[in-house]
Amino acid sequence: MRITLYSDGSCLGNPGPGGYGIVLTMNKHRKEISGSQKDTTNNQMELLAVIIGLESIKKRDLPIHIVSDSQYVLKAINEWLANWIKKDFAKVKNVDLWKRYVIASSGLTITTEWVKGHAGHEENEVCDRLAFNAATKLKESLI
Repeated sequence: MRITLYSDGSCLGNPGPGGYGIVLTMNKHRKEISGSQKDTTNNQMELLAVIIGLESIKKRDLPIHIVSDSQYVLKAINEWLANWIKKDFAKVKNVDLWKRYVIASSGLTITTEWVKGHAGHEENEVCDRLAFNAATKLKESLI
């Protein structure tokens, strides 16, 4: 048994108002989460989606499979993060978010999977809509 965390980020302008969308699944259980921030970037929203998803998981003893269309986030998790930590995040963008990710992922068994965005992957499409709708709602409230 494992938890699958699907995530996506959206930004209307880069930087600009952004949103994130998350779908968490475990067996027949399913939870959708979304939110937004005023002045952000697409990469920040992609990463924040993963962080919020991890922070929302109560069963921390189960393996977690992250599914994302963000190569930035997945390559960082799988290839770059260990070295960033060794170098105390020198010259790394979004340091505050990466440090938050380290805390959120601490003690967890995490695997990752990249999916092509906007290619019909059902849960990725749901996350994309959640993120875009959250960003759009925020943008409209700022007008």
